[in-house]
Amino acid sequence: MSQDNRRVLALAGGVGGAKLALGLSTLLPAEALTVAVNTADDFEHLGLSISPDLDTVMYTLAGLANPETGWGRRDESWNAMEALGQLGGETWFRLGDKDLATHVERTRRLRAGETLSTVTRDLAKRLGITCAIVPMTDNPVRTVVTTDQGDLAFQDWFVRLRCEPAVQRVRFAGADKARAAPALLDMANLRGVIFCPSNPFVSVAPILAIPGVRTALQGTKRPRVAVTPIVGGQAIKGPAAKMLAELGHDVSALGVARYYKGLIDGFVLDQTDSGLKGGIEDFGIKVHVTDTMMRTDEDKRRLAAATLEFVDALARSLQHS
Repeated sequence: MSQDNRRVLALAGGVGGAKLALGLSTLLPAEALTVAVNTADDFEHLGLSISPDLDTVMYTLAGLANPETGWGRRDESWNAMEALGQLGGETWFRLGDKDLATHVERTRRLRAGETLSTVTRDLAKRLGITCAIVPMTDNPVRTVVTTDQGDLAFQDWFVRLRCEPAVQRVRFAGADKARAAPALLDMANLRGVIFCPSNPFVSVAPILAIPGVRTALQGTKRPRVAVTPIVGGQAIKGPAAKMLAELGHDVSALGVARYYKGLIDGFVLDQTDSGLKGGIEDFGIKVHVTDTMMRTDEDKRRLAAATLEFVDALARSLQHS
């Protein structure tokens, strides 16, 4: 792949987004990759500021992620949680001992007046990460899931209740007043935008809900490509398939492509779903079919390379259109 120092903007959240971000980071110069991460999953727990998606991306890029779960840190211990349980404390949201150190330090610095962006940049640097990881905003935005059991904070629905209540609506409290990270609005010197294989409703939608972001993405002349988070009608990770069904969308890559219609020029489709190619192209979206499963680091690199090649091919076709 030829060296290209123009910036790739990746929109990410959760395990799938972190995996593709890692693949991209192995192929691109550090200055040519910005990973903008959902922060609407953030919440306060045990008096600590928890940023689950930021930490998943950060640990993955640093080579510290737990390979079994995709979240949290590898080789973790659980002494604090066990002691907390003995004292009658809340243990439904599991925080390993090493992971706790991240939350303690983040909380200390936020309370001292630093921004989430500044803290994230420094933590990433200390963990050896060279590309830019940016929170979508420094302002508080919180995902609220309206269910058949009422309104629930996202982590209550996702972790404590294990996604069991049926979803009726998702909203992002505070998004309308938030200021987007500058990287999400700056479309200059851009190679392309990649919508990582993250949950469209609770990982990517919050980013798009920040004022100015959707307009900036719609206005750019650079290619915008989404990588499917759904393969064979199933979510690769997390509750995306369940949410597609309950929110009235097709539980397929076609449903995801329809959801992103008007925001993307291209869609990376898994070979399992190659029969959906024509239906997605009917939306005016170009399709690249490949193996999108990321079981190994080589898989992540291969999918990242295929996605970047697709971005560049779209750029050439857009120039001639």
